[in-house]
Amino acid sequence: MSTIIRFFKPYGVLTKFTDPDGRPTLADYIDMPNVYAAGRLDKDSEGLLLLTDNPVIQTRLSNPSHQQPKTYWAQVEHIPTDDALEQLRQGVTIKNYTTRPATVRLLKMAPDVPPRQPPIRDRKHIPTAWLELTISEGKNRQVRRMTAAVGHPTLRLVRASISTITLEGLALGTWQHVTTDERESLLKALKILR
Repeated sequence: MSTIIRFFKPYGVLTKFTDPDGRPTLADYIDMPNVYAAGRLDKDSEGLLLLTDNPVIQTRLSNPSHQQPKTYWAQVEHIPTDDALEQLRQGVTIKNYTTRPATVRLLKMAPDVPPRQPPIRDRKHIPTAWLELTISEGKNRQVRRMTAAVGHPTLRLVRASISTITLEGLALGTWQHVTTDERESLLKALKILR
């Protein structure tokens, strides 16, 4: 049976197991051999990362052609208008590319995530807001570029879910095997299991 684990990646950790410059990597947190990240999460982003030893699962999670939804919580500068939110829902143009439509909502309260270390830059005269965005592609720094394109730069980005697997119940910097139910639901979503 394939190994699938979920990990709450902290800020500043690279999504690989070695780094010649000695920066923090997955090896500082995960002691499981032969698993690899199914997709990437930027060094300056936090949240859910799935790892597996199965190349089919890895491809179906990371290749945008499989359109697996990924949900992010983005803390952005200023309070987005309905217009800005609608632009994100319709798709925005970034470097001659228009993103697929996203599901977006303004959160009434900040999500329940641990404080970031180091904290984001706090500017007293610029309010911030949290957005929940679900996208089905994964271009490089896509969420950050999308929010910037509508005038709301991302200050903090946390991935909350990938396909059917969520961050729920994981402490920062910890990992665990997915449950039997989580595995079955993920494999069905990936069309590996009927």
